[in-house]
Amino acid sequence: MHLSQLAAASLIASASLPQVSSFALSRSNFISQISLLSFAAQSSNASGTECNASSTDKEATPPLSQMYDAQYPGTAVQRLKGVHERVKVIAADGTLNGPWEEARRRILWAGGLRDLPDAAPGAGYTGHSFNDWNHVDLTTMNDEKADNQNDGSVKGIAVGNRLGNGIRVASLPELGSGGSWSTCAMGCNHDPPNDVAHIQFRSRIAFKLVWVPNEQYDTFVLVDDDGKLLAKGKPSDGPDALPHLRERMMNFKIMEGSKYASAAEQIAKEA
Repeated sequence: MHLSQLAAASLIASASLPQVSSFALSRSNFISQISLLSFAAQSSNASGTECNASSTDKEATPPLSQMYDAQYPGTAVQRLKGVHERVKVIAADGTLNGPWEEARRRILWAGGLRDLPDAAPGAGYTGHSFNDWNHVDLTTMNDEKADNQNDGSVKGIAVGNRLGNGIRVASLPELGSGGSWSTCAMGCNHDPPNDVAHIQFRSRIAFKLVWVPNEQYDTFVLVDDDGKLLAKGKPSDGPDALPHLRERMMNFKIMEGSKYASAAEQIAKEA
């Protein structure tokens, strides 16, 4: 017999006994039986027989420690992890070695950004993303930080640097809360990095595009916030289809000497 059924039966039996006991004893027995019945009900719920939430439901929400970055609290951590999963896809499917514009669109997709080459600047325009020397940091920032402005701490970047509206327009929602943007890498060669992602948004980068300093600067790598290699590509339509050579050279120049340059330097040595 289930514990709750046993408790209920005991309670009924107690109620039907001849009233020869004292009032105090009857009251004591009644309270004891109520306590037993309450305990049995709680035990039944704890065992899962009355609980509607399955273990799968509980596991769907990660622990807080997995959703918060203490060093860079502006990071949309789950979104960053989703970006890394997409980077694995484009690293394996060959598109990074296809035509440059196709590769760039896939990089945008992996980063959780729409391809919006015709939008107005400040209203979601992403035609510049990964297409010059500077806008090569894929940053995933949480909703609370999307409207942050540059107070002058990021050198070389306009004071203000209002990006919030563009982030909301261009960010793909399926990667989770927060937003994505291709922020400026300038200042990333400092330790710690003194760039838009880390200073204005207090966020890590999900990845950074770095052009390899080989003879033609025709190969690129994607590295994470620690400088670890995530993917590489060599677009099939050649150097003339890429951002201008001086843009690619300047891109590597601002990384040089930092952890973000290591993977590109190693590939150049092996060429």
